[in-house]
Amino acid sequence: MNQLVTRGIVLRRTNYGEADRIVTLLTPEQGKISLMARGVRRSKSKLAGGIELFSVSDITYIRGRGDLGTLVSTRLLKYYANIVKDIERVQLGYELIKMLNRATEDAPESDYFDLLETAFASLDDASIDLELVRLWFESQLLRLSGHALNLLTDTAGESLITGTTYTFDYEAMSFAPHAAGTFTSDQIKILRLLFGGNPPRVLSQVQGLSDHLAAVTPLIRTMLTSYIRI
Repeated sequence: MNQLVTRGIVLRRTNYGEADRIVTLLTPEQGKISLMARGVRRSKSKLAGGIELFSVSDITYIRGRGDLGTLVSTRLLKYYANIVKDIERVQLGYELIKMLNRATEDAPESDYFDLLETAFASLDDASIDLELVRLWFESQLLRLSGHALNLLTDTAGESLITGTTYTFDYEAMSFAPHAAGTFTSDQIKILRLLFGGNPPRVLSQVQGLSDHLAAVTPLIRTMLTSYIRI
């Protein structure tokens, strides 16, 4: 029976029997895996420390004949302890975990693992605004699932212009210039930042960014419910 070693982030834990627990983990190489952690709820279990929520661990496991494998050993690499000191950060952390779990199939690409790990690091930093973390995460989830916005050209293929107001066309996934449009060029710049590659730690240093988050929130939430059905 071959043992496999990978990094893992816990997505879900379910008690089983008197002392066992079924753990669903997100891994960079194997996607989502479900493992039986035998005896993990006993006080002296050596497995427990490596399957804490809001942590990243090295795990060793054996594949099962079906969908359920067996957890052999764990080694904690990073525990984001500051998250659990703030109830609002804990609640958002739970939401982001559930959101990613629902949005992904059994074999998501490794970028989803990196996304969740970066989200934990952001929640762990008390200086980073929670709404920024949420909107950044949701934007990246849309991007990874193939639902990124066209933030370069309008519905006619023309470059987006500073000082112009726009409406958003959900079919074209693009903005259309309109005199009574609700989206300004500054808000579109904020969307470029949210959908770009910089983490919240970097985005939090952008002056004036927080002033526009509320204006772009309805668009991102509508896209999530329409395209990912979260």
